[in-house]
Amino acid sequence: MAVDVILIDAGTGNLRSVHKALEAVGARVTRTADPDVVRKGARLVLPGVGAFGDFMAGMRQQGLEEAVLEAVGRGAPLLGICVGMQALFEVGEEMGEHRGLGLLPGRVVAFPAGVREQGLKIPHTGWNFVRWVRKNPLMAGLEDGGYAYFNHSFYCAP
Repeated sequence: MAVDVILIDAGTGNLRSVHKALEAVGARVTRTADPDVVRKGARLVLPGVGAFGDFMAGMRQQGLEEAVLEAVGRGAPLLGICVGMQALFEVGEEMGEHRGLGLLPGRVVAFPAGVREQGLKIPHTGWNFVRWVRKNPLMAGLEDGGYAYFNHSFYCAP
């Protein structure tokens, strides 16, 4: 049975690839930047690419911040991808300090400078081994101990 998903167009992002991925798993996708459509959505996906502050400024200018908060407040599930996931937190520190949606406690912060001295490359890009530390419905069907692709210079610190 297909489910309806609202793909939020916040003006930046990997919309085409996310749209195709959702359709590939049987979702009926509505791609929109209309706050009224977002506000009424049953399931929301918020993709994004770029800097945290610019992303949130675009969300506010389009009236999407308030619409997302209203939808989530009435129980609609929300999946954030890339900067869309970072936006779920209270604050992002990329290029200054910027207020996020505040749906999750914590901050999006840069990896500390000392990480490079430990031989780790930043930005962290590539396939890495992943181990699930707790069960989560988003991970259903994914193998524990499998690999996932990463591309980031920041992390979420609850």
